[in-house]
This record gives sequence, structure tokens and C-alpha cells, in this order.
Amino acid sequence: MTGAFKVTVPASTANLGPGFDAFGMALGLYDVVEVQVIDSGLKVEVVDAGAGGVEDVPTDETHLVVRAIRETCAHLGAEPPGLHLRCHNAIPHARGLGSSAAAVVSGVAAGYALAGRELDASGALQLAAGFEGHADNAAASLFGGFVLAWCEGGEFHAERLAPHASIRPVVAVPAVRSATATTRGLLPATVPHADAAHNAGRAALAVRALTAKPDLLLAATEDRLHQHYRAPAYPASGELVATLRARGVAAAVSGAGPTVLALTTTGILPPGVDVEGFDVFELPVDLSGVQVAAR
Repeated sequence: MTGAFKVTVPASTANLGPGFDAFGMALGLYDVVEVQVIDSGLKVEVVDAGAGGVEDVPTDETHLVVRAIRETCAHLGAEPPGLHLRCHNAIPHARGLGSSAAAVVSGVAAGYALAGRELDASGALQLAAGFEGHADNAAASLFGGFVLAWCEGGEFHAERLAPHASIRPVVAVPAVRSATATTRGLLPATVPHADAAHNAGRAALAVRALTAKPDLLLAATEDRLHQHYRAPAYPASGELVATLRARGVAAAVSGAGPTVLALTTTGILPPGVDVEGFDVFELPVDLSGVQVAAR
């Protein structure tokens, strides 16, 4: 593309309980990047369009969208002229809703557009997932829906499945932030065999529950692999997950946290649940993934 275009990319939630680094789902909350081709140079504007947070976002070549554009263009053998980017951030940063993956995916999609190429699913996934080392969030933002992601021989793969139409995710987003690098540091090098077996069974069940039998979601989202190890990093989120599950709600920590994900069929949480300190709202499942359109 030449001239101007915009990239719209959805937030994502990962793990969904037992599917550590393997499950992702796109959510209907969007960052929008407006791209204008100019004669030379780089200009980056960042606008907080929601709870995205802009105070610590760079506006130079280190901006994550810019880095993804540069790497994608280099991969495709293209060299764009100057760029003017206006980034509307609605996805909260460092809350477990895939803000980094969304930035990378928008940059990859923009790079394909600047190179005059149709977005190649496999190639785009390799580029986007390579930034984070795992493909769950990136695949969800790329393809929409519910994704199963894995890495084999250094190559990232993902399969997109359609989530059951009755599933209505609700997120509880706290003010506190979390860093994926920090929470990964809380995970042990080994886990008990019984816990690994438990998660394998629950992850298999979750695929069935998410796509065909939502009544199985409470059992299917039970995790023993990562959430309790990370709980000290965000105790309020862990308590909310436990409270919701005790009330029959399929709740889990979203990605690396601290946002809490509730997979409901009503779009609301049970009355009387204490959500002080959290912003709670329903987010539909996004079924389209990243979109590029001329302006």
C-alpha cells in the first residue's frame, strides 16, 4: 500500500487455565495503528484510547510496532520510505491481555501492506511469534477466534477453531501491572507428574468445552501447572479466581496476569462477588483477527 491505511488488531487472552503457552483467544478490544507513508523520517504518535497507557511508550525506532514493521519489511525485501504512525492504544499494557503481541501483529500486518503483499498466515506467524518466543497471543490476534499454538523444530504453528457461540468472556482488569518475564521467573523447572497429567487431561477437555460443550468449562479450565506458582505476584487476582470458581464460574488468570478471565454464558459475574480494585466488563470473542484497510 502507498498513501495511508490503518491496522486494527484485537486483544487476546492466553492459557485459558490449563493450556499454558498453547491456548489463545482473541477478544473484542482493539488497538488501531494509522499508517501514513511520508517522504522520509519517522514520526510516532501514541494516543491512549482507553486503558492502554501511553506514559512509558517510546516514540522512536524502539517502539514495538516500528520494530515489527522494520523486521517484516526486511524479511519481505522491502524498504519503506518515511513513516508517520498514530497508535491508538485501547488494550491495557502489562495486564495479561496481549498488548505486546497486538503491537507486534499490527507491525507485521503493516509491513506486509507496505511491501504490497497479502498477509501470509504462516510467514506472519513466524515473524510475530518470534518476538515473544511463543505463539498463543500472536496467533489469536492474527487469526481471531480460539487458537491452538505450538512450536516444532523452531517453527511456530497454530490451528484456529471457532469457539462456541454462547461463550461470553468477562474480564476483571486491576490497576496493578505485571511483567511476563517476572511471572515466568516464578515457575519451577519441574512439576509433579500428577499435575502434568491433570493439565493434559484438562487441556484436552477444554478444546471440547470451548468449541462444543460450554457446560464443561468449569472443570476444563482447572489448572495445576502455572497459576498457583504465580499467585504471589498478584494475590487479589488469585483470590478473585478462587471466589468465582467456588461460585461455579469458569475463571482463570488471563495470560501472565493480573487480569482475571471469566468464561460465562451470561456476560456478567454472579451478584455479591467482591470486585473492588478491578474494572469489570464483557468483551466479545473477536472472530476476524487483524484487519488492514485503506484510509
